[in-house]
Amino acid sequence: MTDQLSRVFSALADPTRRDIVARLAVGDATVGALAEPYDVSVQAVSKHLKVLEDAGLVSRSKDAQRRPVHLEAEVFDLMTKWIERYRRQAEERFSRLDGVLAEMDQMDQMDDDTSTPITREGTAS
Repeated sequence: MTDQLSRVFSALADPTRRDIVARLAVGDATVGALAEPYDVSVQAVSKHLKVLEDAGLVSRSKDAQRRPVHLEAEVFDLMTKWIERYRRQAEERFSRLDGVLAEMDQMDQMDDDTSTPITREGTAS
């Protein structure tokens, strides 16, 4: 799992590949269609697709003369589970911190209620 997760995050580190994934989330597309908006060759986009394919994010099928590229959405479940685990841990830490800060605030308020007021001359009244 960790190796695949590393490959997925590594593949998504490139903005062009993230854009390709976003476009494939709308629907399958051919390599030529995916290459159109970029100022690079079809071969360069094919290399990006190879990285995404090796990470398990996309697959290519054969449809007569076309070879549409398909987004493998279940890989995102793997990423979501990993991210969710750390999100929960961070929320638990923030919740504990909120508790400590609230407790400190209550203590400050108690100190303010019991302190002796200071007059202008700097002496207790």
